[in-house]
Amino acid sequence: MEQETPQPTALIVEDDDAVRVMLERWLIEDGYAVVTCASFEAAKARVAAAPPDVLLTDVRLGAFNGLQLAILAKQHREDTLAIVVTAFDDTSLRREAALCGALYLLKPFTIEELRESMRRSARVT
Repeated sequence: MEQETPQPTALIVEDDDAVRVMLERWLIEDGYAVVTCASFEAAKARVAAAPPDVLLTDVRLGAFNGLQLAILAKQHREDTLAIVVTAFDDTSLRREAALCGALYLLKPFTIEELRESMRRSARVT
């Protein structure tokens, strides 16, 4: 009997409803089981309960920062692919993301750019 490969999981953390829905649709099309959160607090609880294979998070999450969430996700599951997205190209933030083991992706981006970032990361790790 052939054993089925489990479906990879993705957690999307984005406070903009339209962006969150678009990212959810993209990742579902790519075969992910997707959970979405609109706030840092909800995402923090979700990461603790079920660390995802992929964390895709906005940088600005109210009083919190998506990098804090990436660090938390990696503490719960070291191999989580963390991707922080932002509309602001900030060299310091880009460097911090790299130090946290997270990819840094500038908005707006296409599904192809997201896929390529994920593929590059998979080759590096």
